[in-house]
Amino acid sequence: MIFQPVLNVFLLILLFTPVLALTVWLLVRAIRTPAPGAAGPLMWALRIVMLLAAFGMLLRPGIPGGTSQTLATDTDIIIVLDTTASIAAEDWNGSEQRLEGVRADVQSIVEEYPGARFSLITFDASAQQRLPLTTDTTALISAVEIVRPEVTVQSKGSSISIASTMLQDVLSAAAESAPDRSRMVFYLGDGEQTISDEPDSFSGSAAYVDGGAVFGYGTSDGGPMRITTGSFDAADGGVEYIEYQGQQALSVVDDANLQAIGADLGIPYLLRSADTAIELPEAPTTTTDYAASGEVGNIIELYWIFALVIIAALGIEIARATVLLARMRGEAIHGGAR
Repeated sequence: MIFQPVLNVFLLILLFTPVLALTVWLLVRAIRTPAPGAAGPLMWALRIVMLLAAFGMLLRPGIPGGTSQTLATDTDIIIVLDTTASIAAEDWNGSEQRLEGVRADVQSIVEEYPGARFSLITFDASAQQRLPLTTDTTALISAVEIVRPEVTVQSKGSSISIASTMLQDVLSAAAESAPDRSRMVFYLGDGEQTISDEPDSFSGSAAYVDGGAVFGYGTSDGGPMRITTGSFDAADGGVEYIEYQGQQALSVVDDANLQAIGADLGIPYLLRSADTAIELPEAPTTTTDYAASGEVGNIIELYWIFALVIIAALGIEIARATVLLARMRGEAIHGGAR
């Protein structure tokens, strides 16, 4: 038998002992001086059983259920995500926003490199690091899920390379703090440069990059973009779309710009579409293999048995309360009739 208590065992004992002592005292009193209408010894015994079952459930008992091998990735992965208005263009999988494809691909990246540390950089009019390097993939997925394109009225044009300096800083800091770990970069965007200046080069980061990919989103025909207000409402922007010179503006993927970013970083470029599976590169050689990672024992959880006992006891309590309530109503009706 194996125990994985939710809290420290001594703390659980400290919490449950006073309640158990009170319940036992009430049981003894019910046996010695039974009172009409009050809970009898059987009910107090049942409550003690329920209390002990709750204690057992919080201990999380289990039995060994075999072992499974694990794979750990000693890699730092920086995801650079386009959050300009065009990332919400509706040409992914027909008429869905490109952001839906981005979120699905980030999930695939997380699943492909277990044990890696992830950082998230987003960019529109400016770049910001939304998540420092962490193994908490739940935080990464949550950050990507809640990310929204920049507010349309605040947009004054954007550069696809505005995050280049921040990326280099994050990579160099990671290389300095953990030189033995490899580093990968995944750039996700549509490549549209909406300011007149030429994009800056990402080549300053190339020395720190051991792998990754540039993923492009969009189509050559382009997709319309809803006006965004910063609201978390699913109907953000209503049915109004960005217009240019009196017509609905269309965002078109710029393959050349994205290929240039990939060339600067020394990683491949791939145009993404909903009907093709994402192709992710193998992790660099610092990825440990199964033997080096060891084996993790699987445990068959048994807490659900105690949970069933609690549910059964609560069912009896509810049934008793229902009977008492019905009886009280009946007495009240009969008493009123008199």
